[in-house]
Amino acid sequence: MTQMTGWTQYLVTALVIGLVLILRLRRVGKVRRLRLETLWILPAIFFAVFGWIFYEVPPHGIGWLWCGIALVIGATVGWYRGRFVEISVDPETHLLNQKTSIGAIIFIVILIAVRMAMRSVVSLEAASWHLNALLVSGIFVCGAAGTLTAFRVELFLRARRLLAAARASRLAQ
Repeated sequence: MTQMTGWTQYLVTALVIGLVLILRLRRVGKVRRLRLETLWILPAIFFAVFGWIFYEVPPHGIGWLWCGIALVIGATVGWYRGRFVEISVDPETHLLNQKTSIGAIIFIVILIAVRMAMRSVVSLEAASWHLNALLVSGIFVCGAAGTLTAFRVELFLRARRLLAAARASRLAQ
């Protein structure tokens, strides 16, 4: 099996990202059901994989610090990404709905661009920084775990607060 050349790799990456963004843009502005009871599933699966990766190949020494920093940065990014999702409560049925804004898509595009830039810089500088590929992968996994989890937690907390307010206003009537 041959490896892709530099420009081919970028072209394939751009096509995949473009396809994903097109699919995401189709859902912008559309109201979808938000189920509080299922928000924990994806982070739980991700953390199971995350735990397995770190069990098999744990970071050593300062690698733990880098992974912790990536987790915090990822959580911050996920929290702000979650703030872009509009949540509403149906006043009659108290069903939760979510609607992704164009701001969320722009935010995702910026994240992809930053990640690709960081990936290029890290791969060029990894040898001079004495980083191994497994540590770099672990750092990216920590960032992704933080992003995904904080995104879901932010949605959960805000949706639960909105739902409680809607129920309280209905009881007050």
